[in-house]
Amino acid sequence: MILHGRSIFRGTAQGEALVSMQPISFFGGVDPDSGKVVEHGHPLEGQSITGKILIFPTGKGSTVGSYTLYRLKMNGLAPRAILNVECETIIAVGCIIAEIPCVDHINIDEIHSGNMVQVDGDCVSVEESII
Repeated sequence: MILHGRSIFRGTAQGEALVSMQPISFFGGVDPDSGKVVEHGHPLEGQSITGKILIFPTGKGSTVGSYTLYRLKMNGLAPRAILNVECETIIAVGCIIAEIPCVDHINIDEIHSGNMVQVDGDCVSVEESII
């Protein structure tokens, strides 16, 4: 399946999808020293975003979240790409300064954790996982 969206930060990436239907806060919600979601009660709590194609509807929280994305990148723990329904400013700035490919205006209901995803500019290819 091919999905087209709006490129926030152009680039290419491929990897396994990690999907949340809940927004993510990078300030206080993701540990920049482990790459794990630490927000209590979040559906991805305890899971690592490192090396994944991270997919969620939108960001939430403090502007410090942009810097947290940058710290994740500098620590080698960032996602390979981020896909959103609507990328808000905090996520956009974080992806730009950390040079993480980011695409929004994507129907995330079409993608499931475990799918293999390839991002190329504003084009997203999704392959069903084989289990």
